[in-house]
This record gives sequence, C-alpha cells and structure tokens, in this order.
Amino acid sequence: MKLVICEKPSVAKAVASALGVTSRADGCFEGNGLIVSWCVGHLVSPMDAAGYDLGYKKWKYDDLPILPEPFRYVLAKGKEEALEMVRSLIDEMYRETGTFATAEYIENR
Repeated sequence: MKLVICEKPSVAKAVASALGVTSRADGCFEGNGLIVSWCVGHLVSPMDAAGYDLGYKKWKYDDLPILPEPFRYVLAKGKEEALEMVRSLIDEMYRETGTFATAEYIENR
C-alpha cells in the first residue's frame, strides 16, 4: 500500500485518475494498492521566533539571524481536521503493511 498526499482535492482527483484509482472514500481515493489524499494547503508552518524565546517577540537587528536548533513547526489554524485525516491514513497504511509493528518493535528495544 502506498500513500500519495496532494496539496488540494482537485490535484488529488487528477493524480488518482492518472494512476487509475477510481474508488472515492472519505477524504481520499483508494484502489490499485494506492491511497490518494489531500491536505488543503499547508497543515503546518514554522514556529514564530517568540515561540522559541519571548525575548524575540519584538526582535531587534542585533538578534538576527535567528537560527533555532532544531526548527519547530506549529499546526496551521483551522487545519486540525485535515491533519487528523492524513494522520489516520498514515496509521491505516502502517497497520495494513505491518510497518507500524516493525517500527514499534525497533523503538521499544
């Protein structure tokens, strides 16, 4: 099983059609060993500088460049449902392929 994630529904529909995936499900197209879904734009964005240090809420030129290690991301407003859909598809793919069990085994060793 392979998961293809597109930016928006119209692109997912075109990709699914090109790949011969014709069955529509809730939030995705399925068939031929593929799941084609979409995100409806960006689901996450880089964290604002103030998220790393409140001193950067009003930064000065002396603060630049701000290069956090590691970079962190935040969920874009209003994208909770879309992220949950993609997360559930990824979980489903892991369960069906057994990859989740393998990853869990490795992680817990």
